[in-house]
Amino acid sequence: MSSISCWGIGSGEGQVKLKFGVVSSDSHGQLHKDAFTRRMSQAKFGDRIPQLAETSDKENMSDPMDRVVERWRINGKFVEKRGVSNCAAYMNDPMRATFPQRWEEVPKGIYDPLERLKVLATDGIDGEVLFPNPPIQNATFFQGDAEFEEACVRAYNDAMYEEWYLVSRNFIPLALMPYLGGLDHTIAELRRVAKMGYKGILVVAEPAEVVGKTRGWDTSAQWGIEVENLQYKLPAFADRHWWPFWEACQDLDMPVHWHANAGLTFGTSLWKGYARPEAWVAVAPSSWSALSQFLPNLVFSGLLERFPRLKWVLAESGIGWFNYTLESIDHEWERRALWKHGIKRRPSEQLAAQVHLSSWFEAEGVRCVQIDKSHLMWQSDFPHNPSTYPRSREVINHIFKDVPQEIREKVLYKNVLALYKEEEVFAG
Repeated sequence: MSSISCWGIGSGEGQVKLKFGVVSSDSHGQLHKDAFTRRMSQAKFGDRIPQLAETSDKENMSDPMDRVVERWRINGKFVEKRGVSNCAAYMNDPMRATFPQRWEEVPKGIYDPLERLKVLATDGIDGEVLFPNPPIQNATFFQGDAEFEEACVRAYNDAMYEEWYLVSRNFIPLALMPYLGGLDHTIAELRRVAKMGYKGILVVAEPAEVVGKTRGWDTSAQWGIEVENLQYKLPAFADRHWWPFWEACQDLDMPVHWHANAGLTFGTSLWKGYARPEAWVAVAPSSWSALSQFLPNLVFSGLLERFPRLKWVLAESGIGWFNYTLESIDHEWERRALWKHGIKRRPSEQLAAQVHLSSWFEAEGVRCVQIDKSHLMWQSDFPHNPSTYPRSREVINHIFKDVPQEIREKVLYKNVLALYKEEEVFAG
């Protein structure tokens, strides 16, 4: 395979070569434990700052144990009961159920980008698009008030840029957005991170459902916001309130990312008789396909037609469900003659032009998904439980066994380079 020079280190010095021709479109970067305390005002926020704190309270442990553990604490509230980092694929546990309980138990290859590159090389991977890891809850810092949320978001974005992107350009972190302080603040942060060099942003799919009491159940409690505080009730993602934001994303050529269930809650119950490993596999597939229930909103709200150059990326959500969704919305569009009611273009044409998909294990999905292969990417999901690590090459060979080499190269790295505007340069 041709070697490819891409993503220099820092200001462009020390460029690296793409040895394996594989870039994960969805992995997770862990910030250092002091990332927030080093970047947020102690005088202003004090102990509210995201930081690790010791606890022996079993209420803060998904697996209660008689020991003092550490947990992330934000705005005085403990989050992520499983441990201090989500890195189960790299903890030498065949069941992938082990989470570090204290920071010193976190392997260096999880939070140190140079060590991470060494780990990736053992798995035949060159680089990664980085989504958050604890303490971030599905792209949000909704805990507390608007000023605190924005300070947390800015600290996260600065830290990922400084601790990952500037250390090695093999990593493409995604920026978070603040929501609570008003649209001007959201757009200001978008422009700030674009100027820094960020190539994409991560948002929740439906802001109206994660802040405020909506659809009959309370989803705000997990974020630490009082549901009756109407100051922080957010409009639906398709509301014209957000149009200036979507327009700014389009003008800046900043792809919008939804990850896994993107913060959506559909109210399904879980049988209490499951053991922990069974409970995980019972809920994971439905979480990955949650966007199949939400994606039609992107079309029928008219957003795709209103912002035809805006790219949408669905990560860690699989692709097997996409064909049904595509055909069903085309069917409804035709049956109800929706071109007479404002949806001028066929839905499948809109999605084909603007939506990008990502998958990690679906061989049949890669072969059969009804989308141009220039809009399909592969992910390893390292270091999370479902990750293909340390057998990524074996998984890739299985998935692409009968796939033409041209498509294989597109899905494994070329589409990522194109989406995030990274130039492919062949070595002499």
